[in-house]
Amino acid sequence: MTADDFGFSHGVNQAILRAHREGIVTRTSLMVTGDAAAEAVAIARANPDLAVGLHLVVVSGRAALPPREIPALVDDRGLFRGGPVGIGLRYQFSRAARTQLSHEIREQLVRFRETGLPLAHVDGHLHMHLHPVVLSCLVELAEEFGIPALRLPREELRWNLAFDSRSAARKVLWSGVFGRLRRHAESRLSSARIAVSDRVYGLLQTGRITEDYLLDLLSRLASSETSAVEIYAHPDAALPGEPLNGPPGAGPRELEAMLSPRVRRAVAEAGFTFAARDAASAGRLGSPRAAVAAWQGRSS
Repeated sequence: MTADDFGFSHGVNQAILRAHREGIVTRTSLMVTGDAAAEAVAIARANPDLAVGLHLVVVSGRAALPPREIPALVDDRGLFRGGPVGIGLRYQFSRAARTQLSHEIREQLVRFRETGLPLAHVDGHLHMHLHPVVLSCLVELAEEFGIPALRLPREELRWNLAFDSRSAARKVLWSGVFGRLRRHAESRLSSARIAVSDRVYGLLQTGRITEDYLLDLLSRLASSETSAVEIYAHPDAALPGEPLNGPPGAGPRELEAMLSPRVRRAVAEAGFTFAARDAASAGRLGSPRAAVAAWQGRSS
């Protein structure tokens, strides 16, 4: 399982560390511009079995470059201006924004490389790595920075609605939009030898990755032919005085699900094994489906 937003805060870092040591988290995604990024890097170095990727931030967060170098993207505090739709349109139609965006993406990859951690994968805050302009930048930089894998959300809408029919209209919309973005990305990534998982879950149930959800999903996967799966979530210890990383109560609930002994047993009963620490490099050489899998294939 992958835990996102590593480096967002001390509470998020501690939740991810606990979920790795005591639960089912094998991978995490680092925000190199997060307030607690330095602590996150130290935790990763002390826990070499925790695979770390880059959680690219190009919306709703802080940029790596100073504001004077990317004025089309950020305010005078270095924070990206606008939400996903507004900034996405700017990336698409503004030449200045596209040029500055390319520089910013490179800088975040450079900062990750400077940590000395092996790059396990790349994904994006609010899935902005799937924006066609952002994706093109990542493909162009893939060989230089050794990007082995990229997250492409892909999950069965009917499974999710059968479990939780709340926000059905939003889920149908997201399933259609991200399905189209995935299809666009697949051909680009294949030609660039960037691996993807068979299935990636977390988008439709974002903020609600509970023990019951994981048990339901695993029971369905047990009878499917899916061989490489990533499930991602956003655990948070929600410490007093720190910003919440999601809706109130969501982070602690997702951490509880990752620590659940019932979920760990269900993983084994479904026939999955936890991905190895070096799955990304192995996937790049010979078995790309395993590259970003939280659970790497069926056990024999």
